[in-house]
Amino acid sequence: MRCVLLINPAAGGRLSAKVVGEIVGHLRAVCDVRTVIATDAGGAAEAAKRAVSDGADVLAVVGGDGIAHLAVQACAESGTALALIPAGTGNDLARGLGVPLDAVAAARAAARALQAGDERSIDLGKAAGAGWFATVLCAGFDSRVNARANRMRWPRGQRRYDLAVVRELLGLHAMPLRVETESGVIEQAATLVAVGNSACYGGGIPVCPGADPADGLLDVTVVGAVSRRDFVGILPTLRSGGHVEHPAVTTLRARRIRLGGDNGWLAYADGEPQARLPLTIRCAPGALKVVG
Repeated sequence: MRCVLLINPAAGGRLSAKVVGEIVGHLRAVCDVRTVIATDAGGAAEAAKRAVSDGADVLAVVGGDGIAHLAVQACAESGTALALIPAGTGNDLARGLGVPLDAVAAARAAARALQAGDERSIDLGKAAGAGWFATVLCAGFDSRVNARANRMRWPRGQRRYDLAVVRELLGLHAMPLRVETESGVIEQAATLVAVGNSACYGGGIPVCPGADPADGLLDVTVVGAVSRRDFVGILPTLRSGGHVEHPAVTTLRARRIRLGGDNGWLAYADGEPQARLPLTIRCAPGALKVVG
């Protein structure tokens, strides 16, 4: 079995040589491994595409949701399975797939799965004119938080997202939104919309708590027009998924969604900028093979 191991050495505040050595050791015990060190996002994307075009059985990525997103673009609808070894800030895709959030433990689990031939297929979301996503596509307040968090270099981890939330609350406002699905149309002023293939974004926030990446559907969460005070009241319930019970929140499931709105709605997917609304999104059942 041929495995390409793609490493983002700056992930998690920089990986130690000991951790990298343990990761490589676990994988080499069960397959033929070629290691590639990513120096930047462009290089990582190119290395991932090359691994797939060269017919690698497995692309294992070490890093956070950024490098996982690049790997998804390469592995989608291909014969190459993706193995996640999380070592980043958010690790939302790993969390959604039940991968251990410790890099060495994840490598050990991936090696066991490879040895046992344990693979499965999961759904992906696809935005027309943009890319694939495996976790959540969002627009509105949450995408502005994402953009701010991406620009911040301190603090690390979940506190970065929390601080970005506080700063973006100062400019909270609702905008016209139209959500079209096979079941009907919703038109309202809204503060955010999230389309989930899996449940979490922002380092473990279950914005679409019922999302299942293997059910052939995308979950949609819309938060309507609320005051800053009411929105602050909703925020703590995001951590538990309890926000879906708030009267200002609408949830639905669909195979295809068209989001329409004015130019203020910028969509992010898997934490990466995509396009401004309007945007059509579809679920691609079983589009990605994953290890374990």
